[in-house]
Parts: sequence; C-alpha cells; structure tokens
Amino acid sequence: MTHLTRQAGTCEIVTTAARLKELAEHLCRHHELAVDLEMDSLHHYREKVCLIQVSTRSESWLIDPLALEDLSPLAAPLGNPAILIVMHGSDYDIRSLHRDFGIEVKNLFDTMLAARFLGVAEFGLAALLRARFGIELDKKYQKADWSKRPLSPEMCAYASADTSDLLPLYDQLHGELAGKGRLAWQEEECALVCQARVSEKEGPLFLSCKGAGKLKGRSLAALEELLRYRDRQAQQVDRPPFKVMSAETLLEAAEKKPRSLSELAGIKGMTPKQLNRHGSALLAAVTTALELPEERLPRFPRTRREDPSEGAKERLKRLKSWREKSSAALGLEPGVIAPNWLLEAAADMNPPTRAGLDGIAGMREWQKGLYGTELIEVLEADGQ
Repeated sequence: MTHLTRQAGTCEIVTTAARLKELAEHLCRHHELAVDLEMDSLHHYREKVCLIQVSTRSESWLIDPLALEDLSPLAAPLGNPAILIVMHGSDYDIRSLHRDFGIEVKNLFDTMLAARFLGVAEFGLAALLRARFGIELDKKYQKADWSKRPLSPEMCAYASADTSDLLPLYDQLHGELAGKGRLAWQEEECALVCQARVSEKEGPLFLSCKGAGKLKGRSLAALEELLRYRDRQAQQVDRPPFKVMSAETLLEAAEKKPRSLSELAGIKGMTPKQLNRHGSALLAAVTTALELPEERLPRFPRTRREDPSEGAKERLKRLKSWREKSSAALGLEPGVIAPNWLLEAAADMNPPTRAGLDGIAGMREWQKGLYGTELIEVLEADGQ
C-alpha cells in the first residue's frame, strides 16, 4: 500500500495539448510502456475512454481525454513496433483506443494472457500482484464513473496502481514463458489481439439480448418493441439500457404480453417506480407487437449446422479425452490449449494430414506446432 501512495503522490495528470506532445515525445524514447484505460460504460449510454494511464519503470502519468481534443500524439509511442506495450486483459482496451482515437497498438504483451499460458488459476491483475509482490490493490473504484471531474486523489491512486507495477510483472511472466518455451504462443495471441476492433451492431436489438433465441413470432416481436423503447429511454437519460430496465424483465414481459398495468406489475423485476414511469409506454409496445401482421413477425436467425455423424461424435469424444490428458500434462486449463470449437471443427473435418489443419479457421500456428501431429493421430484412431 505504501507503493501505491508513492505513485499517487508523484503522478501527473496531463490535460493540455502542449504537455501531451512533450509526454509523447518522452515516451517514444522508452522501449517498454505499461498502459491501461478507464471507461464509463456503467454510467452512460455511449461509453467512452475517460482516462489513459501510462507508466515507465520509474514514472506514471494520467492522460485526461476529456480535457484534450486531440490524442493523436499518443499514436507515435503506442503504435511504434519497437516499443513494447504491456497491458492486462487488453482486448477491449485495444478496441476502445481505436474506436475513440484511431490509435493502434503494434507490439503488445498482455499479462493476463501470459498468466493463462503459464497455468495460473487466478489471473486477475489484483491476484497476480498480490501473489508475486504482496501488493494489495484497492478495487473500490472499479465501477466508478470515470467521466466525473475533478478526479479525487484516491481515484488517481487507483488508476495509476493499475500500471505502476505492470512492467515488473511483465519481467517475471516473460521469463517464465521463455523458460517453458511458450513465448511464441504469447506473441501470436497478442498479435491477434492488436487487430481487435469494435464492430457496429446491426439488425434487430433482440440479436444482442441474451435469451431472445428461445422466443418466437409475436413474443419476439414484443421483445423487439420493448427493447426499442428501453433504448430510446436510455439515450434520453444518457444511461446504459440495463440501468433503465433489465433484459430479464423485458424477456418475461415479451413472453407474457401483459395487457394492463396490474398484469405488468406481476412481471418479475418490475418495480413500482418503473411501472409508474414506463408502464403505459411498455403496454403500448406490447400492443404494437400484438397488432403486427403475421407476415411481418420476426424470426431469430439460426446458423444451420448439420447434426454430427456418429463418426464425428466419436472423434470429438476421443479428442476431448486427449485434451484432458494433454492439458493436465502441460499444467493448463483444457480450453487454453484447445477450445471446444476447435475440437468440434477437427472432428467434423477429420483432416487426413497435419496440413489439413490449415482448413480449420482460427486455429493458431502455435497450436498446430504443439499438437498438430498428435491431433491427427487421435483422429486416425477412427475405427481402430
């Protein structure tokens, strides 16, 4: 905790274009940087990056995007292939840097991925720092609204703590990966994460609603109308949709299709406040769905997949048995070395040679090198 206090006391908050330019030039002279982001996704309709934390081995800075119109100077250090960017659980941060500022990371080391490749069961940043350095991270501000200003000294301390010890953690994990011959795994995965981008949602809102796939016809139409209403309300009050009303509540309403306020009040999760504020509009949304012509009722799109043959089922069973033994021998979670989708694809395709594994979309080169030949041998056991 003393270490975190020291960081908070010396951490500069960058709020001017001139200072950002100076800092970016300074960062370009380093070979490795630790980076993290704070966002406001729990508090606003459209999330945004609210803070960028950067640390070298001796200094930390907090960069305030809300005070700066142009973050492009950061593209030089963060996008330089010669500068290693160390992050933890970087996938969404990489996407957000590109979405909000057009900034790309070209040379990444993700400490969470590294920990998983080392078989570490607790791979969260707090758990890793506690186990390796005895550092306790206070997660009090994990769900804070980072768009609020001014930032308190405690929030600044929290933010800087997420990067101030990442480079020493990198040193340890990099060394252990090298010792186990797994650096190539890490490099390939991190290169793929660097390509991650936020994709715009298209089509009906129910496509992004968990549980919508079980609804059909008029119930699905009702759900879409309810989701649209919730989305409009969320935009108006600048809140995440789930804070207006839960998806679970809307799913039940779509199934039961209440026609009165008393029926709506019986929906699980419907509070008196929500009923008072949204009740009439929710009933109108249900009515719209009930009046929709039959030919306009939506259908939930499903990917048609032929049922696996008996041979494919047996091959998948053998592959999963092989995975259990192989992952145990490597000290890794089974899904780390071969996720289910990969085994299912291999069982379906049943490639006769190792070269045939190239036809499995998404299979990594490190996976082919680690167990490609062994995988083919397991598949060849068919009928033996």
